[in-house]
Amino acid sequence: MVSCCRYSASTFTLLLLCVLAILMVFFNYDHFNSFISISAPNLEPLGPKFELQRSIVSPSDQIRAVSFSGSTDDHQHLNRSTTIIRETKKRSGEQVLEQGLARARASIRSAAIARIIRTASLKNDNEVPVGDVYRNPSAFYQSYVEMERRFKVYVYTEGELPIVHDGPCKDIYTIEGRFIHEMEHGAKRFRTNDPQRAHVYFMPFSVTWMVKYIYTPLSFDVTPLKQFVSDYVKVISTKYPFWNRTHGADHFMLACHDWGPHASQGNSLLYNNSIRVLCNANTSEGFNPQKDVSLPEISLNGGYLSPKLIHPPPRNASRPHLSFFAGGLHGPIRPYLLQHWKGRDDDMQVYEYLPKSKDYFSYMSRSKFCLCPSGYEVASPRIVEAIYSECVPVILSDNYVLPFSDVLRWEAFSVQVETREIPRLKEILLAIPEEKYTKLQEGVRLVRKHFMLNQPSKRFDMFHMILHSIWLRRINAKP
Repeated sequence: MVSCCRYSASTFTLLLLCVLAILMVFFNYDHFNSFISISAPNLEPLGPKFELQRSIVSPSDQIRAVSFSGSTDDHQHLNRSTTIIRETKKRSGEQVLEQGLARARASIRSAAIARIIRTASLKNDNEVPVGDVYRNPSAFYQSYVEMERRFKVYVYTEGELPIVHDGPCKDIYTIEGRFIHEMEHGAKRFRTNDPQRAHVYFMPFSVTWMVKYIYTPLSFDVTPLKQFVSDYVKVISTKYPFWNRTHGADHFMLACHDWGPHASQGNSLLYNNSIRVLCNANTSEGFNPQKDVSLPEISLNGGYLSPKLIHPPPRNASRPHLSFFAGGLHGPIRPYLLQHWKGRDDDMQVYEYLPKSKDYFSYMSRSKFCLCPSGYEVASPRIVEAIYSECVPVILSDNYVLPFSDVLRWEAFSVQVETREIPRLKEILLAIPEEKYTKLQEGVRLVRKHFMLNQPSKRFDMFHMILHSIWLRRINAKP
């Protein structure tokens, strides 16, 4: 009897311990799940025209999503055999790429929430973004570091010179040729010769060279440009599987010519799905900032930057002119500007064409504000020239998506005036307190490095900022 009593008691004790253990497991599981749900990035859903992230889901993402639902089927899924688990580890190249992008998104989102740049990443780095000119400096920096760590671009080799693999490297469409040349001959960190390892695919044709070589002057017929683009997409989509895999969503083209958007209409998938990097970033003409990239327009006479722009005047230098503009009567905004301000006010130095005795860049360096009205199209090289001169840009444009506005707060280093307010332009500029103007000018100095076109390229310069804008659209993140 005694032995039976002892056995019953031990059994009862064992059962009690089992119950307590089960309760502790459930308690800890709830806490673990609540921690993950808070820490995991709450990414925004993809737009209807960009289904790339949704189309490829890694096994680990599937397991994570299943583990939160708690259904019977999910638990059966989690209790898979060792053989099946081993099979899931043999991931395809696409899945490996997408898992890396998922980690990057999580890292960027964590930095965005914390708003603290990780101390470990600051070693030997004097280029950490700081100041109000950035929407979220820590998110931008983390995104940039992730881009440097992971981002790979495949440049299609198809096509022949001069229209493909080349472009203008001087004058008004400089950025088109410079970017193509940098991707073709530099950018070793980002370019891959293995298309299976690429996150995006670059179609290196030049719209400017299309206009030069296959367009009939004064015909205003852009059909040859569209046909060239159509033929190019047909070649790469027939030869490779990558275009058809995503309907072009992970492909990009770059054009600074005004007719870049028209050329992209040569293929409907390119127009609607692909990343179009355009100087003519006009939302009223189909530019979609969720998938397209605004390209800074820069004009380099002879292919070189003026020494007066390389070395702007010191901070305490006198700027006697309130504002400055000189340019032809292109488009609807400039005639309106000149009608109200040309030769009417010494504070408002507004010219149609600057007299030969006067120097354009000297005027910029001696003006507090540089007026940047659109011409035939929304972009203007004066914006970049103003930033080089450390002259606060005054944006006079409608429906223009400003470059790098994913990460830069343009209101912190420029003044944006609606075109209907041009008659009140002097009043608006004079109403800006000196303290605010000083802060705006300091903002211009901070962002200047992001608009510099270096050869070879340098960290955070214009080339890398363009690439970062493409990277953001590939990972579908908004820091």
